Amino acid sequence: MPRRKISCFLIVCNEADRLEASLKPLAGWVDQLIVLDSGSTDGTVAIAEKYADTVYQTDWPGFGPQRNRALSYCEHDWVITLDADEVMTEALKCEIDSVLSEPDLSATFIRFPWQTYLFGEPLKYGRYSTPQGKLFFKPGAEFKDRRVHETLIMPERKTITLRSPLLHYSWRDYQHVLEKHLKYGILGAQDKAEAGKRASIPWAFFRSIVDFVHQYVFRLGFLDGQRGLLMAVILSQYAFHKYAALWTLTDEVSRESQDLP
Repeated sequence: MPRRKISCFLIVCNEADRLEASLKPLAGWVDQLIVLDSGSTDGTVAIAEKYADTVYQTDWPGFGPQRNRALSYCEHDWVITLDADEVMTEALKCEIDSVLSEPDLSATFIRFPWQTYLFGEPLKYGRYSTPQGKLFFKPGAEFKDRRVHETLIMPERKTITLRSPLLHYSWRDYQHVLEKHLKYGILGAQDKAEAGKRASIPWAFFRSIVDFVHQYVFRLGFLDGQRGLLMAVILSQYAFHKYAALWTLTDEVSRESQDLP
């Protein structure tokens, strides 16, 4: 049978330096290519218009709401969600074509191996080598309404994992690594604060140690050499920033309530 039709969307902002590499393999392969831009000032929109079927210029409501907004524009039952730092390989495209051509396909959630590069070399172990669910059956699906780490909610999840990797170039340089993890840590803290969670500085310090050990030892990050050690330290910092930020948010709320008459 012919391959089931695919809608693909990307949400972007100021990605002119790497968006073309992501869009080029998709154009002409997926049946609908959508880009949502949220205020780029660097030529991102012009690049998106070169490859995408439709480009929307929007505000920024957070990752979860923005992905749900993009999902609402998808016309086909099968949807791929990618980021501007991810590149689809020919091998992965062929494997997707094969799977979505199966007459009795029962899977609804398809994961891709994630080949994440840190300063020119792939990380073979740890969090950033975990397969990612990027292709899914749309009916009834939606993303959690979160600022960051917006997981997909589905009425029925039957998962398969493909063999060919999705290339992931998450960080431009060391400064970008730190800025991105700090930003995501604070966004995560805001979501936790709104959910009523609390933290302390000792807890933030404890979590930073736990996350380092988990990444470096239990997830075998040490096998990635110096890059593995660096990533374990970065994820340790990320955990500390998230829970330290949560403490500042909840402590501030506590002090404000005490000041009320």
